[in-house]
Amino acid sequence: MTGFDPKTHVVTEQRGFADLQVGEIFRSPSRTVTEAHFAAFQMLSADNHPIHYDSEYCKARGLRGMLAHGFQVLAFSAAGAGTFPHVIGDALIGFVEQSSKFLHGVYVGDTLYPALAIAALVPQRTTGVVVMAATIHNQNGELVLSGEHRYLLRK
Repeated sequence: MTGFDPKTHVVTEQRGFADLQVGEIFRSPSRTVTEAHFAAFQMLSADNHPIHYDSEYCKARGLRGMLAHGFQVLAFSAAGAGTFPHVIGDALIGFVEQSSKFLHGVYVGDTLYPALAIAALVPQRTTGVVVMAATIHNQNGELVLSGEHRYLLRK
């Protein structure tokens, strides 16, 4: 026995609400969208509109291929895909609010670059809300999603 304690295995130094700063950016690794993403999202959401799953339907409407569902694109902005949840550790109470705008279509083969930037820190009595500006750009530098996430943290 080595005396290893899984509780001490942390990915990065953990910080509390008071240690966060407006303007900090938490990026997630880039991901190239694949047909497997489309199939997994269809299974999860039960969405079966042909604009998302029928390439011939899409081509007949002038699209270059199957169009990713907005919620599928939104999923790429999940904070859990990056370092933010490791930084805040046990301070996280929950993901409490989200809004988004879908600005450009996302297709199979597009590479997405998600980022969350702290836009505001709203202190409360025993908790605080971290307001994050969510963005996703594609490989052409186009902003395909903008939005906002709110996380409730213990102080």
